[in-house]
Amino acid sequence: MTIAVDFDGTIVENKYPQIGKEIPFAIETLKKLADEQHRLILWTVREGKFLEEAVEFCRKKGLEFYAVNRDYPEEEKENNNHYSRKLKADIWIDDRNVGGLPDWGTIYKMIHYNLSYEDLLNDDDHAASLKRKRGFFSRLFGG
Repeated sequence: MTIAVDFDGTIVENKYPQIGKEIPFAIETLKKLADEQHRLILWTVREGKFLEEAVEFCRKKGLEFYAVNRDYPEEEKENNNHYSRKLKADIWIDDRNVGGLPDWGTIYKMIHYNLSYEDLLNDDDHAASLKRKRGFFSRLFGG
């Protein structure tokens, strides 16, 4: 699969333009997904120096991306008459998802076993931990 991954608030705590502390298990999970032949694309609002710092942060921890802010490494806007800022990815991992960012163990389980969030809710082993992490809307509407 091709997986687009945000940086700030997803791989590291959101301290933009600085680089926050790594979110527990983010780098290790992404390295494992890459080892399983998934294509990882860093998809971030960062540009220029701030983008270079994010890529270097990951590289120093042993995480290399297939591409950065593009569909494939060689893609250049001026050479692609179908260029779009919208990636052609199978999955996006981002802290701005509806419901927020699940923990990285949950993210790995969903990708590795091809599970939906609904599948996890129906999994007795995982449902209890997810219910404890109820979000704002669940608390508000009594879900």
